[in-house]
Amino acid sequence: MWLPILGLLLGILLGLLRPVEIPLGYVKYTAIAILAAIDTILGGVRARLEARFDLAIFLSGFVINAAFAALLAGLGDLLSLDLYLGAVIAFSIRIFDNVGFIRRDLLDVYLRRRRIAPRPEGAAPVRRVEG
Repeated sequence: MWLPILGLLLGILLGLLRPVEIPLGYVKYTAIAILAAIDTILGGVRARLEARFDLAIFLSGFVINAAFAALLAGLGDLLSLDLYLGAVIAFSIRIFDNVGFIRRDLLDVYLRRRRIAPRPEGAAPVRRVEG
């Protein structure tokens, strides 16, 4: 689980140390590819937390989503329309959904670990003294 996070951090570090200039004509396609990557990574993390991760689905999801979004952006360029915005909106919604599910899953795990055995009826609340 930590290897993908390490790879992501290494990629961010390399990107900060060695910036890449993207030609203006490819900015839409790059933005969609980045959103597709973030969506796929978060979807993979969510699937892993829910114990249903499948590498084939993970990889095919990235390739197909990115290719379809790029095709949509290219078609929009041919028609002089901003069709890429549909992909941007769809990926953004999926990203926020995945972040919400990941947050809930992690919070559930945290709360389950901190949960204390139920108190008997009429028992006084347990007070923790810190100091």
